Amino acid sequence: MKHPELAVLILAAGKGTRIKSNLAKVLHRAGGRTLLEAVLAAVKPLGARAVFVVVGHQAEEVARIAEAAGAKVIVQKPQLGTGHAVRVARRKLSRGFADILILPGDAPLVRTQSLAELLECHRHAGAAATLMTAILPDPTGYGRIVRRAAAVERIVEEKSLKPDERQIAEVNSSIYVFRPPKLFPLLERLGRNNPHREFYLTDVIALLREAGEEVAGYTVADFHEALGANTRAELAEMDRILRRRKAEALMAAGVSIYMPETVMIDADVSVGADTTIEPGVQLLGKTKIGRGCLIRSYSVLTDAIVEDRVTVRPWCLVTQSRLGKDTVVGPFAHLRDGAEIRPGARVGNYVEVKKSVLGEGAKAMHLSYLGDAKIGKKTNIGAGTITCNYDGVKKNPTRIGDNVFVGSGTELIAPIKIGDKVYVAAGSTLTENVPSGALAVARARQVNKPGWVRAQKRIAAAEARRPRTRKTGQRAGRRGKKRSRRR
Repeated sequence: MKHPELAVLILAAGKGTRIKSNLAKVLHRAGGRTLLEAVLAAVKPLGARAVFVVVGHQAEEVARIAEAAGAKVIVQKPQLGTGHAVRVARRKLSRGFADILILPGDAPLVRTQSLAELLECHRHAGAAATLMTAILPDPTGYGRIVRRAAAVERIVEEKSLKPDERQIAEVNSSIYVFRPPKLFPLLERLGRNNPHREFYLTDVIALLREAGEEVAGYTVADFHEALGANTRAELAEMDRILRRRKAEALMAAGVSIYMPETVMIDADVSVGADTTIEPGVQLLGKTKIGRGCLIRSYSVLTDAIVEDRVTVRPWCLVTQSRLGKDTVVGPFAHLRDGAEIRPGARVGNYVEVKKSVLGEGAKAMHLSYLGDAKIGKKTNIGAGTITCNYDGVKKNPTRIGDNVFVGSGTELIAPIKIGDKVYVAAGSTLTENVPSGALAVARARQVNKPGWVRAQKRIAAAEARRPRTRKTGQRAGRRGKKRSRRR
């Protein structure tokens, strides 16, 4: 799908006052992307020669997103409407393009295929301009398309509708294709005779018809693609639709998703065939999941890499970490900040792994914290083990070799190195390196005192029988009793 003579212009300068936010409208998110990122992703497969984004409100942040996608930025200052935005971009668009596709930056539901069909309709019709339109169940709030026969005659905004025009269900999507020689001369004729005192691109359609030019209309099959995000409720509905689309695409590719309406899967997530995703799962960012995995309920994976045949048990949090083949984690495990669980390793319930490597076949099954550590193959980390990596100033590393047995309740005071085939006695607090093949024991000697409990009870009972003084309410001592007898 290549259109080498096509320029794409995305209008992303507005603030979006109706959404009631200090954030520029195109920076709001739906389906795991900003609205602008979703539009940029839709136009990319068209193979246009150039993509331009007009920025204005919060220009630096919007420009950063545009440039990251390979688009060129045009600054609109001040922001005087859509017609003014195209006028500002005119110099960049006057470079031998056959057609210009113009669309708003807040239309994340538009599909690449629909845009390709719009371009095909435009070229087949030989029109000066072609609009993408939609038939809405409730067109309230949208500009209506008034046709004469099949051709588009004009766009009438809601406030200007005549009584018979209010029955029109076909609306403008604000997505257009123009032939530059027909568009550019009319931009100078746009007026600001409207409540917002802005230059509207929609007025070009009537000017084209007055000049005797043909304006065609392409009606998109799914009316949702024509919708913009003007309110928080509309934004939430867009998010729901995009996530449903994503789930349907994954299921069509061989992924099992139970109760897909409960899962949250971002647009850039990939999942291999024969993987099962249970209800309540969130797969966010650029997470990649291999084949034959099981992601159980209420786990949240963000920018994670999960290789084949991995099981993530319920309620796990995996962030910017890697799970090797055949690993099992959870339930209630927390992996973060570059944790790497190598093939065949196990991470159990209430174990946190941070910036650490758990070697092939290693296990940490219960109630442990492993931070800034490298743990060797087939090593067993006992319940309640802690790598004490922070000394109050900096983080320090822990190195544990292969085939090590670390007993329960162990504290490893970093920096420290444990050699291969070491046994660490339960309850130890290690502060020194341990050579390979050694037994490490670091705990105080146990002392048993027979009869201690009974003696303590006798002392407490005697204390309870002593009388209290009237002045202080405290127990009277023997010295106080003797003095009272002398008197």
